[in-house]
Parts: sequence; structure tokens; C-alpha cells
Amino acid sequence: MNTSDSPKTPNTSIKKVAILFAGGPAPAANAVISTAAVSFIRNGIEVIGIKHGYSGLVEFSADHPMTEGRNFMKLDHKALRRTRNSPGILIGTARTNPGKNVSSPKHLEDAEKTKPLKTVYDALCSLGVDALVSIGGDDTLKTANKLQMYQRLLPAGSKQIPVVHLPKTIDNDYAGIDFTFGYFTAVETLAGEVRNLLADAEAARNYFLVESMGRSAGWLAYGVAIAGEASLVLSVEDVHGPYRTTETYVDEKTGQQKTRDVMKVEAVIGRIVDTMQAREKEGKEFGVIVVAEGMAELLPYSFLAGVPRDEHGHIAISQLNLGRTLSKLVMDEYKKRSGKSRKVVGLQLGYEARCARPHAFDVMLGSQLGVGAYRALVENGLSGVMVSVSGQLDLHFVPFEKLVNQETLVTTVRFVERASDFHKLARFLETYINSTSLRD
Repeated sequence: MNTSDSPKTPNTSIKKVAILFAGGPAPAANAVISTAAVSFIRNGIEVIGIKHGYSGLVEFSADHPMTEGRNFMKLDHKALRRTRNSPGILIGTARTNPGKNVSSPKHLEDAEKTKPLKTVYDALCSLGVDALVSIGGDDTLKTANKLQMYQRLLPAGSKQIPVVHLPKTIDNDYAGIDFTFGYFTAVETLAGEVRNLLADAEAARNYFLVESMGRSAGWLAYGVAIAGEASLVLSVEDVHGPYRTTETYVDEKTGQQKTRDVMKVEAVIGRIVDTMQAREKEGKEFGVIVVAEGMAELLPYSFLAGVPRDEHGHIAISQLNLGRTLSKLVMDEYKKRSGKSRKVVGLQLGYEARCARPHAFDVMLGSQLGVGAYRALVENGLSGVMVSVSGQLDLHFVPFEKLVNQETLVTTVRFVERASDFHKLARFLETYINSTSLRD
């Protein structure tokens, strides 16, 4: 166990725990929820599941109290029966962000900016909750950290609700843990789709340009390409050197002139067409190209103008449709070079993987993370830590301070390292081109 500290004194004051899931779904969510709940129940601690993330908590008031069935449910042995391997999310989810107005520690002293956090805290207190288990992605981790910091500034004598976070994302881009639950299920599900598309592409002598989920890093795209036998994979980690440039643009909201690093679209399109022509020399007039959706954030501003953003500030990638956008450009460049037409179909993949029946490893990993929530809160008396595992599912408890920048309150993204053997494997297995532009 690694907490950067020695084991703490057990917390015997915890009598009631709330479990909350927020953000996008992930396979094995119910393994995490049910195993965490059972760990507390076996030790005489009552457990409730907060329904649909923070959406009900932020609406709490004297006129809108937390109501069983609508805002929360009791998690007992009956409710948890045979749920560990089930798909979906037992308690639901939502993307509501009570910390969206807090972007620096000084904002925590602003009553208006922290009002949603206060409402969440008051709602939990109204339920008699003694601890919170937060399950979610990097945005949910940011919220957990802000709720923890908010409580430190409460008047002396105020109730403190310990917070422990369990990392969730099929994107697998979390700092502090090697693999997140749901990742391998998502890879296998989407890789199966890619293998099906390969057969379709070969039959019709065309291409599919698949946009894989993976907002910030390329873990999912690379895994899908490797397991699905794709012809080429590209992600944000590959947008460097000849594939990167800078642009100056005028911000729509502020009217200010700004400069940002962006993808050199023509170079990326050129690399894809290089792959297509290399395959033709091998007698292959078909293929599947996988690109990570996060590359959309690096598109020039002209592609992003007018695209809405969510509560966490991310562009609505599903509305942009990167795969379809790039496929049209690829067809045009291919025809320009060869004088021939080649159909390239842009598709988005990802949603079909998020609630797939979980892979055995994800069930084991998720179950251990659930147990880790109990061990962190009760056995070790910890708060403000993320549960992690390594090796033989050995538990580690990583302080929020190591995962979240304490000045910007933004989480650290874990990218695929270009010099890593994982990255080299993806490059080795794709259609070979005698170029070092992606391998370096």
C-alpha cells in the first residue's frame, strides 16, 4: 500500500456512506459500485447510492429535499444481487458539474462561486452521510478535489465528509493508475467493430475512417487499432513535428486575438493517403484508419467555430464528427494524387462500448477498486485520495495533490509516451511506410 504516508488510524465514526457515479458510463461500473457497497455493509455501515451523479444534489433545497427513489436508493444485499457482472450503471450517471465556477483556490472563498458545492455538501449532510465514494473520470476527480478543499474552509466545528475517488474512464488516460476499469472491455468491443469493418472494406475495396473515443489521449485508439488490426492509428500524441503548426485567431466570446498550437491538417491527411497508397503496392485496396476523437481539439479554429462546449469546457465532439470531416479531405487528396476515386466512410465508435458486458479483467479490477474505497475510508481513515492498483491488484492510495494541479485545479492527463513500447507496437503493426515522422 502506497499512500505517501504510513497507515492511518481506522475511522470508526463512519456509519453511513454515499456512493456516486458521474460522467460517461464504463463497463464494470456495477462491479465497482456493488463491491464497494458490500465492503461497507459487511462491516455494519449503511450505504446509499446517489442517483444520476450530482444532478439531484445540486437541486437540493428546503423545497426540494433528497427523496429516496428519485435522488438516491438504498444499497443492500437484495439490491446488489448478481450485479457485479451486469452492464450499465446501477445508480445512473450525469455530467452535472458543481465545481464549474471554481478554477483557482481563491474562488473557494467566493460564496457565489461555491454555491453549488455548498448545496452538494448540505444535501449530503441532510442524508446523514459520513463519507462519500466518488466514481468517475478526470472531471469527477476535479469535483471531488474541490469538494474536499471547500470543506477545509468551513467554520470550525462543521461536519467534515471524507471523500475518496475511484478512477473511471474507458480512455485510460488517468495519472496514478496503469489501467482503468472498462478499458479492456471497450478495446475488445470496438476492436470487434473494426474487424467487421475490415471485412466490409475488403469486399467493397474501400476504406473506413473510424473516430474512436479518447478525448485527451490515444490509449483507446491505439488499443483498438492493435487488437482490431487497423491499417493506421493517429492520436494527439502524433500531432508533433511536421503534423503541428500554430495559428492566430479571434476568440468568438472575447473578441481577443489568440495564438494556439493546432494540427497541420494537410500533413495528417497526407499521411493517411500515404498509407492507402502503400497498401495498394501490397495489393490491398482497402483498410481501416483509426483516429482518436481528441484530435478534434487540435483542429484549426475554422473547424471549431460555433461548436458548443459542455459544463467542463470540452467541445461537443459528437457534433463535430471528426471521422466524417477527415474522410472527405482524404478522398479529395487521394483523387488529387492518383486520379482515381476511393470511397472513405467516416464513422464514430465508442458509445456502443460504454455499457458493454464487462471483460473478466475489468470486473476483477473494478472489484478491487471498490474494496479499496472501504479500506481507504475506514481501515486507514483517509480522505482526499484516489484508489489505485498495480502488480497483483495491490492497492495504493494516491493523494489528490499528486493528481490535480493545486493552483489551476486541473487534473494531469496521462498520454501515451511516443518512446514507449506500447506506442512502438502500434507503429510496428500498422501498414509499413519507410518514414520516421510518426515513430520518433
